Amino acid sequence: MSRIGKQPIKIPENVEVKISEDLIMVKGPKGELSQKIKPEIKVELKDKELRINPIKETKSIRALWGLFRVLIFNMIKGVTEGFEKKLEIEGVGYRASLQGNKLVLNLGYSHPVEVEAPKDIEFKMEKNMITVSGIDKQLVGQIAADIRAKRKPEPYKGKGIHYLGEIVRRKAGKKAAAA
Repeated sequence: MSRIGKQPIKIPENVEVKISEDLIMVKGPKGELSQKIKPEIKVELKDKELRINPIKETKSIRALWGLFRVLIFNMIKGVTEGFEKKLEIEGVGYRASLQGNKLVLNLGYSHPVEVEAPKDIEFKMEKNMITVSGIDKQLVGQIAADIRAKRKPEPYKGKGIHYLGEIVRRKAGKKAAAA
């Protein structure tokens, strides 16, 4: 039995949910999201509450049961509140700027690195902080990971791009290791 899958999802007043055979659509004040649903999982809407139930009880379907419950919950949260990830740039000469919907990063390479914002993603800049926000949790996380991958934090001085609050494990340099 999936503990997560058993929990009902409460639908806020300003959110509209449409369920077809293999697709669920969620529409809210910030936008609209849709998700395909496996035929082994049944989604029911009863008085402003969604319940997700498996049709058969096998190990793989129990895993999907909890997964789809979380995916639908994140869709509802995304169209009402949205999601955001904050990245911090650390290092001398490392900087970022916005040009329309493009994020231009100067990260010590011989050329600036440009990251184009997809349809539902928005970038914001404050000093050395990049904020990636949008309604799709998976897409926000993927874009933030792609930006971080442009220059990962290195372990000796901690230079690079890291998530806000991420702890970069530091290594001792040659002098400290030899002494």
